[in-house]
Amino acid sequence: MKIKNTTSDNKTPSIHKSHSRIAIIQANWHADIVHQASKSFIAELRGFGYDADSFDINDVPGSLEIPLMAQKLSETGRYDLIMATGLIVDGGIYRHDFVSRTVLDGMMRVQLDSDIPVLSVVLTPHHFQETEAHMSFFKEHFVLKGQEAARACHQTLENMRGLKELKLAS
Repeated sequence: MKIKNTTSDNKTPSIHKSHSRIAIIQANWHADIVHQASKSFIAELRGFGYDADSFDINDVPGSLEIPLMAQKLSETGRYDLIMATGLIVDGGIYRHDFVSRTVLDGMMRVQLDSDIPVLSVVLTPHHFQETEAHMSFFKEHFVLKGQEAARACHQTLENMRGLKELKLAS
């Protein structure tokens, strides 16, 4: 069974876009960097025709708190998709590889348990230093990653709608 190719351009209207509810979870550790992904994610989806009131932003202290928030948001039944953004660096308290694996595993578990797509813009750079050069680079990088996540969000929501229509037709 083949699902209709739903990769559409920015100009193609969808009657469903205005009805989509999208939760954004953003870790507040390095908020000046991390929040760039949320802003560009929303701006890019607005370009696809999504309404400004389609988005709910939920702040958490750090990336470790993302999976629980994703689970709680999924349990509301209100959201069609959840996008999470955070920056995990080797800060000496917890190993960054442990934190990133734990966060991603938790997010994937929520996605599979709830049938609500969960997208990750939780990044773990190998060498992050709080220098102006690194801060500037990652601010710009999170803008790009937010835009990429928006395109993935749009395609995922269109695919989910196609699957739902396919299921209803059978």
